[in-house]
Amino acid sequence: MLCATLCVLLLIWAPVAPGPSTPWKRDTGQQSSSSDVDIYSFHIDSRVSSRYAHTVITSRVANRADQSREVLFEVELPKNAFISNFSMTVGGKTYVGEVKEKEVARQQYDKAVSRGETAGLVSTVGRTMEEFKTSVTVAAHSKVTFELTYEELLKRRHGQYELLVKARPKQVVSNFTISVCIFEPQGISSLEAQGALTTNELSSVVQTTLTEKTAHVLFSPSEEQQRLCKDCGDRGLSGDLIIKYDVSRELPGELQVVNGYFVHYFAPTIDLRIPKSVVFVIDRSGSMSGSKIIQTHEALLQILGDINEQDHFGLISFDSSVSLWKETLVKASPSNLEEARAFVKSITARGATDINEAVLQGAQLLSRAREDKSIPEFSASILILLTDGDPTSGVTNLDQIQANVRQAIQKKHTLYCLGFGFDVNYKFLEKMALENGGVARRIYTHSDAALQLKGFYEEVATPLLLEVEVLFLHQGVANLTRSSFSQYYNGSEIVVAGRLLDNSLDTLVSEVQAQSINAKETFRLEAPVAPETGFQDEQYIFGQYIERLWAYLTVQQLLERELLVSDEEKAQVRGRALELSMLYNFVTPLTSMVVTKPEDGQSSGPQVAEKPKEEQDLEETNRDMSFTMPSADTGSKRAVRKKLAGRGGHSNTGYVRGPRPFPDPVTRVLQEEPTITKVTRVLQEEPTLTKEPPLSVRFLVPSKVQVLPLCFDMPVSPGQTLLLFQEPTTGLAIFMEVGAQSRGSFSQIKIQISPSVVIRASALEVTLLHTATVQTWPWPDVSYTSDSLSVSVAGRVLTVTTGDSSVEVLVHQLQSRTHLWARVKDHAYSSGTGGLIGQFQDNISYEVKDSSSRSARIEVRGNVLDATSARSVDYSTLSRQKVDCWLVPPTGLLRDPAAYVSASL
Repeated sequence: MLCATLCVLLLIWAPVAPGPSTPWKRDTGQQSSSSDVDIYSFHIDSRVSSRYAHTVITSRVANRADQSREVLFEVELPKNAFISNFSMTVGGKTYVGEVKEKEVARQQYDKAVSRGETAGLVSTVGRTMEEFKTSVTVAAHSKVTFELTYEELLKRRHGQYELLVKARPKQVVSNFTISVCIFEPQGISSLEAQGALTTNELSSVVQTTLTEKTAHVLFSPSEEQQRLCKDCGDRGLSGDLIIKYDVSRELPGELQVVNGYFVHYFAPTIDLRIPKSVVFVIDRSGSMSGSKIIQTHEALLQILGDINEQDHFGLISFDSSVSLWKETLVKASPSNLEEARAFVKSITARGATDINEAVLQGAQLLSRAREDKSIPEFSASILILLTDGDPTSGVTNLDQIQANVRQAIQKKHTLYCLGFGFDVNYKFLEKMALENGGVARRIYTHSDAALQLKGFYEEVATPLLLEVEVLFLHQGVANLTRSSFSQYYNGSEIVVAGRLLDNSLDTLVSEVQAQSINAKETFRLEAPVAPETGFQDEQYIFGQYIERLWAYLTVQQLLERELLVSDEEKAQVRGRALELSMLYNFVTPLTSMVVTKPEDGQSSGPQVAEKPKEEQDLEETNRDMSFTMPSADTGSKRAVRKKLAGRGGHSNTGYVRGPRPFPDPVTRVLQEEPTITKVTRVLQEEPTLTKEPPLSVRFLVPSKVQVLPLCFDMPVSPGQTLLLFQEPTTGLAIFMEVGAQSRGSFSQIKIQISPSVVIRASALEVTLLHTATVQTWPWPDVSYTSDSLSVSVAGRVLTVTTGDSSVEVLVHQLQSRTHLWARVKDHAYSSGTGGLIGQFQDNISYEVKDSSSRSARIEVRGNVLDATSARSVDYSTLSRQKVDCWLVPPTGLLRDPAAYVSASL
């Protein structure tokens, strides 16, 4: 069945502190002295793991001027995505956004305004994209790094998944890259890149790589190429990159289990379609005059040309009165279709709007056809309402109309509501559609409105199954997302996610029961319950993607359910959606992301990112709003986790059924605390940072003569770089960068062969900088050989060989993050070899002075250190074995620990 799309927009309120910086230019989106503000790096990295996309936009900007400048960060993201992280790194400090309950953020903003800080609306919204815009004042000859992360579940429409990336940096960028990596366990059957960034002069820049289960699309134009494209010039690129793909479908679906969460994809290939009976209910009121009625004519005429001859159909037009083309449904014969075209052409705009009577008569047409058996017993009954305004004639009370329509349809038919433009009451249409098994969709009054209408019809044109229900044949399955669907349409996909409470389960078994044109069908799938780390051999996977997919889908469906339940239940449903939004750091219609930004040492109010719902009209969307500052503990994730502790899901014996049609709002999810990304709290009354517990990375140092290695904890901060190894005789050096959101994991490794030859490796790609040449490969495709250098990949290991030295980079997929590690495999050490680990030259000697089972005094390098018994993970091997070690303080073991830490790569 066609799943509802929650369309929302993003608003940013950016108070600008008084001072010498140039004021915010709200309408133009420009920043002061733009020639002095250099976006020298702009990267968009998107990883898709089983349809779930995780996208990070990173912009690095330098202020080349002799005085402070205001630097603007402005990007676009898909409407159905949830922002899950935002940070600004300025002056060596990282300011991280914190997700709060929306009302708490409102209070924070109000408090800032009361202190005299200014505020203004600084974002816009389009049809498929939202705009995120913020700014910060950067000191002379200083830099800022912006990083925005958002997540979305890609929906299958017209037989393809679509990932949309928009690039508009507003200037030519010296280092510009869009990298999209896709991993699909089912296998990838097709892949294509489309959009404005793939046309004309830029077509040769897009590089695609496709293997059985992975795909990589790389777009990295030179500065010259960024100027050549249409409408580019000195303002750089402005366009979109659309990645479309589908998966192999040898089985009717795919069932995956990782870390106690599972997802079930169902999209079988079925040869025989189910006939449908469809009634089009068309608004012809006066407000539809002009281009709206012309585009409606155009779309209906095209749709009539596509109706299958097995289908039955009817047409109704309405203003203050209702006109039926025919009193009964008729078959889509050539003669009937010709008559229908003439009726469509005769529809003219006039009068008021009686939605109630029009929809009721449409439902009666379908019900009479089913009662007198003039349509097949197993057929899909569909009502499609197109309107552009509120009801102004007949019954005008919205609640009464919804009740009347429910009574008339009685779950026998599916109602889809299409709202034309922004004068329509979208919330009214959305609730009415959801109550009757359908969805609402806004049709934008642009030149392609007819194509939008036809595109929607094509999504529901070919039903293949009816009464689809996804079952799981185990106890201990809980917290299912929606698992019952009225129809399954060709080119779509049904997605159900949930949680396993039975840790002893070896195999998860599902059954999908559905009605085809001929019989009751049963589709059975099995999946092994994966070990803790899941698909360890795939580098494209990020963190606990199935858990986050489940959370994303659950929040989306709870927000839909909030429209349908009683006032008593509404608070429970809303509270559950809020808990999950806070827990998984999602910016949803119930939460806001708040960032306090530095402003040359002056007090600055918070910036608040919100996601209002689609039903808000343009007047409400463009209204300035007030927001506020909470106390230190209000709305924190810790408080949410405490609420969830001890609340398990429910499970049944035998078949486990999902909600009909939505999850039980009282069901609580988490018996044990899930892994979440820590977010630094930055929101005090002044723009200062509240410190999180310090991060550290544990290193192992093997010993020549002792059984146990030594180990030490090296304090780190997000974005810092550690010098792991340095050989002055050859110039070889290895650096490891701590990820901005990685809780002490390394996200990038730099191997410097010489000043002019550098290799940078992340979990997604490897880049070789050789003099003036830059080459980038997706991880699986790395292959480079020259007389002095060899770079290759085998599984999760990158090997770099130069002369007699060999360095390996290992990719570890931990529960919630990717962790890179480098080790020197072969090297002829010299007396000057240095670095955090290189200084030990692969071994160290120490002597135990006295010891017990838990502690010891150890003499090493002339110092006597207190040591404690500890365990450490050995990341220098893929098996990640835990080993015993003596834990000593780094200050007594290392030569000048601070010398091995730098700000960035």
